[in-house]
Amino acid sequence: MPKTFRLVLGTNNKHKVEEIREKMTRSEALRRIGVKVEVLPLSAFPAAPEVIEDRDTFEGNAVKKAVTLAKALGIPVAADDSGLQVDALDGRPGVMSARYAGVHGDYEANNLKVLREMEGVPDVKRTARFITVVAFAQPDGLVFTTEGKVDGRIATAPSGKHGFGYDPIFLLPQRRVTMAQLTLEEKNKISHRALAIESFCDRLAEWLKKI
Repeated sequence: MPKTFRLVLGTNNKHKVEEIREKMTRSEALRRIGVKVEVLPLSAFPAAPEVIEDRDTFEGNAVKKAVTLAKALGIPVAADDSGLQVDALDGRPGVMSARYAGVHGDYEANNLKVLREMEGVPDVKRTARFITVVAFAQPDGLVFTTEGKVDGRIATAPSGKHGFGYDPIFLLPQRRVTMAQLTLEEKNKISHRALAIESFCDRLAEWLKKI
């Protein structure tokens, strides 16, 4: 079992890197086995190939990114695909979440498009969920995937200055706040990505004990 394990995060999204790194540093499963995980952002590898997310599921996109990047870089990679599913929109934006309004990463435009499409929809039918799938791959292929999911509702207007993506319009009814009104520490206890990463750390620890 290695004392230090180098892992590339297959994303250029600095918000995701921050959330994932913070969650992994707090992993009890990794702490118990005494392995320090050195988390490397994809930006540290300028020659990394661009991976087109053209699969029709979150798992498909996550697996494609992890396997492609691990083979190209020769180092283990963890890649995720995340998104918002809105019941009243037949599951949209889904895998198109990052580019729902047409431009990849235009969070404000994506939020406004969802709110426009949800105009007039009563509260009881504004149910939605965030989903994250994390795929882990070695250079010789896929090892495992994990998933995290959080249920909520679509707010009628954006609220909150934290987070990113659809956080300002994703309402957590039991807390009566949007995801964007949570601090990073609070979000990393209950978010879809936090749950997926927690499961990922557990699986990674089990795998590391065997090598």
